[in-house]
Order: sequence, then structure tokens, then C-alpha cells
Amino acid sequence: MDHVSRSRLPADQRRALIEQAAERLFAISGYAGTRLEDIAAAANVTKPILYRHFDSKKALYLALLERHGQAQLQFVGPTASETSFSARLPLLIDGWFASVEERPDIWRMIFSDTTGDADIQSARLRLQAGARTIIINVLEAQSELSIASDEVVPLAELFRSATVGLVLWKLDHPAVPRALLVDLVTRAIQGVLDGPRYANGESGASGQVRHS
Repeated sequence: MDHVSRSRLPADQRRALIEQAAERLFAISGYAGTRLEDIAAAANVTKPILYRHFDSKKALYLALLERHGQAQLQFVGPTASETSFSARLPLLIDGWFASVEERPDIWRMIFSDTTGDADIQSARLRLQAGARTIIINVLEAQSELSIASDEVVPLAELFRSATVGLVLWKLDHPAVPRALLVDLVTRAIQGVLDGPRYANGESGASGQVRHS
């Protein structure tokens, strides 16, 4: 019965099952510790069927990272609007935490796993850079902020890396309310941006940022 139902699955549904199983196993065991045999068994497919969709473990891993990268680009959070940035910031942070809760395994793959060859390492770095760019774009869109151009990238990386560290910690501590962590991150970021250096236009020699 399992074989019959499995053989009747449309190709896109079967591929989705393979990807879901792979995300879980990669998150648990890392790239090096996960075998294609394990992924096929977890997805309830044979190894030959798995090879119809992905010609190698590396191709499967990179496909997962690429898909997450595309989803990440769609999550831009609040940018410019008539509402103050302070009012929109909690929504942005909450959206970030929500995206992690929806796909915890892919986040572990990107930020916890350190195994894999140079192509995989480069793909992870591109995703991290993409997250930093999203933060840069959000900061640049806020007319009430004035950030020196030589500070915007490290400032965005500060917010990114600190938040990533906290969301990974949250994955290991699911009982901690998300609202509490959103409030802490919001207050921490707002505490930096409310300082006279950024809020009042004292942005240094480079003036207000327009970093590309």
C-alpha cells in the first residue's frame, strides 16, 4: 500500500516531501552527517526516485539554500511609510522571529551547520549577506535616521548577528515567549538608534547614509 500511494504522488509533491525530510535531517546531523539513504527513507521514497529530483546530496542541499534565499528576499519588513520607524520596528522583528518558527530546520542549516565544501560555504555566506542587505535597505529607508555611510554595514551586521544568535537560542528554548524576545530586541535596536548620533543627524563626516 505504501508503495502504491508513493508511486501515485505527483512529482512536485514527492519533491516537496524529499526537501522536507532533507531539511530535518540536515538540521539534526549537518551536511556531513546526513546520507542520501537516510533522506530517502525519511521521505518514504527509494534512492533512485530521489535521484530523479536531485543528482547528489550537494545539489539537494544547495537547492534548499537557494529556495530559502528567494524567500528571504521577499521578507523586507516595513520600510518607508508615514508611520514612525519606532512603531514599525516591533513588526519587523516579530516577522523575523515568525519566519524562523515557520522554518526552523532551514535556519539551523544556514547558521548552525559549518560542514560542506566551498560551494556550500559560499552559499551560506551569500544568504547571510542577503539578510544583512535587507537590514541595510530598511535602515536606509528611514528618513528620521542619519547614519554615516561607513557605519551602516557594521551596524546592520550587529543587528543581524545579534538577532540570529537569539533566534537560534529560541529554537533550543521553545518555552520562552516570542513576544518577550521581540520586545528585548526592539528595545536594544531602538536604544542604539535613539542615540543622538543617529536620531539627531550627528552622523559623522560621511553624512546621512545612502549605501549601495
